[in-house]
Amino acid sequence: MVGPLLKNSGELIVKQIELEKSQSLALEADRALELIGRSIRMAGFQNLPSPLARQAQQSKQDFIDIQKGVGYRGSDSITVKHEVSKGVDFDCIGNAITKERAKKNISQQGFIVDRQVSLPKGVQVHGGSLICQSLDRQGRLQNTTLMNGVERLSIEPIQVGHLAVSQSAKGPKTFRVKLEMTDGARIQRVFERTFSTRNL
Repeated sequence: MVGPLLKNSGELIVKQIELEKSQSLALEADRALELIGRSIRMAGFQNLPSPLARQAQQSKQDFIDIQKGVGYRGSDSITVKHEVSKGVDFDCIGNAITKERAKKNISQQGFIVDRQVSLPKGVQVHGGSLICQSLDRQGRLQNTTLMNGVERLSIEPIQVGHLAVSQSAKGPKTFRVKLEMTDGARIQRVFERTFSTRNL
């Protein structure tokens, strides 16, 4: 009589742990996607007085650069640039973006998935690490781990008709960002969001 009760209690505990891990993955993925989306929305921002001046400046620089398959398990990477605004903006690790954290008044943020590092010996690796790339106070690129357990990051331009919106000359560029996450055991989840630029 005690055996079935212990078995049911054990199964309930396992299910509870899976539920908590799944909720934790969802919260981390939501945070990461929001940071990536915020960067995409800021891409190309400039403190220029007129639309004509803005158009002339934009043609000189690529504000979004997506590299396909360069990260952990073929993950994509994205680098976003924008001018430092007169208000208060934050980079992907929460630092206020200032002229010191920029090169020639251009702020840069990037996201890539890389192998997990700094693990104690004998610990099994579950997925890669989502890395935030931003500029420090001397304008040098710094890498900061945002989260672990990322299997893959993919960033795709969304198509409109036969022309990719991300490659059209005018108007906002839209991207589908997909984050595949794992706990290394039973949980594999995919999180997906769509983001558009506001300044391109």
